[in-house]
Amino acid sequence: MAPTLYDKKPEPGDLIEIFRGNYQHWALYVGDGFVVHLAPPSEGPGARANSMMSVLSDKAKVKKEEIWDVVGHDQWCVNNQLDEKYQVRPIREILREAQAYVDQEMPYCVFRGNCEHFVTELRYGKAESRQVRQAVGMATMVGLGFLAVAGIVAIFGGGSKKKKNEEEEEYK
Repeated sequence: MAPTLYDKKPEPGDLIEIFRGNYQHWALYVGDGFVVHLAPPSEGPGARANSMMSVLSDKAKVKKEEIWDVVGHDQWCVNNQLDEKYQVRPIREILREAQAYVDQEMPYCVFRGNCEHFVTELRYGKAESRQVRQAVGMATMVGLGFLAVAGIVAIFGGGSKKKKNEEEEEYK
């Protein structure tokens, strides 16, 4: 396996986070330069996960591919941050279960069953996606911000319109 930009080399069972612009793709390192990951079924071998295809598809396929074919030219790192929150399952069990899923088609949902959910389920026995949680949090903040602005406009804007109408009447 070629050296990475990062000091930490993956060990079997490690979660690999791949940075793809507006989202991250996730894979599980299974050793010997290979990862197992959940990808849209339309992709051929070595094709990188396409975010639009992932969002539009309700099915995905579990693939075992060389890490460099999945990562491509994107930056990546080992990211086992949830180790602080959950107990890591025995590595032998993680790898056995990952191998059992290879070539299977699975339901896919960006909010409840994406590639990050898949690999965290393998490593911890708990499906979790921090990027979905962050996106929902951001959407909530934007929504609350919009409501706050609308409320301010309603409170202060209404009085200004009335005052403007009164001022226009005075000049007539």
